[in-house]
Amino acid sequence: MARIRRERPVLLAAILSALAALAAGMNKWVVLVLLLVMILTALFNEAPIIEAEPAPPLEIEPEAPPSRLPEVSATLSGLDIPVMVLSDDASVLFQNRAAEKAFGEVALGAHISARLRSPGVLDMVRETIATNAPNQIEHAERLPSERVYIVRSAPIEFAADDGPHERYFILSFRDISEVRRIDRMRSDFVANASHELRTPLASLLGFIETLQGPARSDPAAQERFLEIMRGQANRMTRLIDDLLSLSRIEMRVHVPPRQTLDLAPLVRQIAESLAPLARERGVEIRSELPGEPALVQGDRDELLRVIENLVENAVKYGESGGTVDIALATRAAGVGSRGPLERRGFVELSVRDYGPGIASEHIPRLTERFFRVDVAASRNKGGTGLGLAIVKHIVNRHRGTLSIESEPGQGALFKVMLPRMQDDEQG
Repeated sequence: MARIRRERPVLLAAILSALAALAAGMNKWVVLVLLLVMILTALFNEAPIIEAEPAPPLEIEPEAPPSRLPEVSATLSGLDIPVMVLSDDASVLFQNRAAEKAFGEVALGAHISARLRSPGVLDMVRETIATNAPNQIEHAERLPSERVYIVRSAPIEFAADDGPHERYFILSFRDISEVRRIDRMRSDFVANASHELRTPLASLLGFIETLQGPARSDPAAQERFLEIMRGQANRMTRLIDDLLSLSRIEMRVHVPPRQTLDLAPLVRQIAESLAPLARERGVEIRSELPGEPALVQGDRDELLRVIENLVENAVKYGESGGTVDIALATRAAGVGSRGPLERRGFVELSVRDYGPGIASEHIPRLTERFFRVDVAASRNKGGTGLGLAIVKHIVNRHRGTLSIESEPGQGALFKVMLPRMQDDEQG
C-alpha cells in the first residue's frame, strides 16, 4: 500500500493512457496487457540507490585551558591588606579593595609606575621579574597621610602537563605605620624620661658638692641649698610616681572598670582638697553639681586622679584669671555625643579656667608624654609633663572622650564625657 501511494501519479497516468488507446480503437486485450505491464513495472521496479559520499570528519580544535588569574584574584580580594597582581611587563592585572582604598584605583593593564612612582619599589619589581625571586623594601607614602609599608614582591607560577605555563607577580603592602609610631614614642619617652631625671640629679649632685666644699661652714647657704635639694627630690618623686601610674594604667587600658560610683562626691572632694592651693594662688574654685546622681562605671582612684589633674592644672596655669569653674552634668542619649555615648547618654565633667589660654597649634599635642607649651613655666609650677597623658589614658580605659577648647587670652576648657549608668543598671 505504501508503494501504491508513492506511485499513484504513475498508475493514474497508465490508466489514462489505456483509456485513450481504447478510445482510439486499439484491441482491448492489447491495451489490457500494456496496462498490466505498466502497473507491474511501476509497483515492482526499485529505483537505483545513490549512496552519498561521506563528509570528511570535522577537525575539532582542542579548547585552551582557562587562565588561573580569576582564581588568584578571587582569593586575594578577601585580604584586608593592599595587594596587586602584575604581569611579566609589570602591568596591573588586578588590585583588591584594600589597594584601591590605599592607593586609588589603577586602570587594569596600566604599568605599575602609573600609580607607584617610588624608584625603590619599581627597581624591586623589575628585579623580581628578572630573577623570579621574592624581594621586599620599606616604602613611605606622604599623601593623603603619612604611612609606612613593607612592600613585598613575589612570583607565583602555574605549570600544567596539558596547559600553558602561567606566571604572575604578587605585590603586597603591609602597613607598619603604627609600629613605627609606637617605636618612635618609646624612644622619645625613654629620652624624655632620662632628661627629666638627669636635670634634678645633676642639680642635687652640684648642691651636695657645694655643701661638702665652700658651704661647709655656712649655715645660711646650707639651709637655702637643702631647701632647693628637697624641691628637686620632690620633683623626681612626682616624676617617678607619674611614670609608674602611667605604666599601670596602660597595662589595664583594655580592661574596663566595673565599679558603679557617683562623680559628684569626687568633685566636691577634689575642690575641697585643692582649696588651700587655690587660695595661695589667689584663685576661687566654683563648683556646679547636678541634683541627681551622676552615675558612671569606673575606678574611684583613677577618676579622682582625672579630676585632680584637670583642676590642679587649671589653678596653676590659669591663676591669672582668678577663677576656676567645675561643672558636672548628665546628658541624655543622642545629645552632642557619638558612638556608645550617643546610645546611652553620658556624664559630662568640664573644668574651665580664665587664664592666658593655649594656641591652637599646641592643643593636639597636649596629651603627649612630656609635652609642655612652656617648659620653664611648667617646671617652676612642679609639672612633670605627664598629667594630661595620664588623664587621656584613664578616660580611654573608661570608654569616654576628652576634648580641649582654648584660644589665646580666652582661657581653656577641658571636657571629659563618660558613659552614663542608668538606674536599672546599678545592680
